[in-house]
Amino acid sequence: MSVVLRNLQKVVPLRRARLRKDVDTLRHILGVHKFDLGIVCVDNHRIQQINKIYRKKNVPTDVLSFPFYEDLRPGKLPCPLHRDEHNLGDIFLGVQFVMAQCKEDSLDLHGVLAVVTAHGICHLLGYRHETEEEWTEMLQKESYILSEYNRLTGRHLEPLMKRCSQDR
Repeated sequence: MSVVLRNLQKVVPLRRARLRKDVDTLRHILGVHKFDLGIVCVDNHRIQQINKIYRKKNVPTDVLSFPFYEDLRPGKLPCPLHRDEHNLGDIFLGVQFVMAQCKEDSLDLHGVLAVVTAHGICHLLGYRHETEEEWTEMLQKESYILSEYNRLTGRHLEPLMKRCSQDR
């Protein structure tokens, strides 16, 4: 199936082909390459608006996920009955927010976008981090995904641990 990648921000230069390749690699690792996925790159203003509307948090953030299947149990893939149900959902990447994090920590933008996208896909697949137990489960999944990603690409990405202390 397909990935629809939209870059609606002009603040940060983005290598769309690299992001698309990273998303395809992540989908392959998770076994969800037969599902459609939307990735929308936005600036701080837009991600803050979305965060305010849907999460009642009036601040920019790195990623927001909107799953097509809202009641998935973590680790279970959707079982679509019809062609139009082969959809995981949409992920909004706060590219400007991520870039600021990268500058602060001297990290590669596209590497961090891959990590944040993996986090977003985990949310689409039912993973949450409302409790410490859920956080541990999600962190284990992200660690697995990124270790496979690193094996396939020769890169050295790790989950962003800061998220544990933040309510995202």
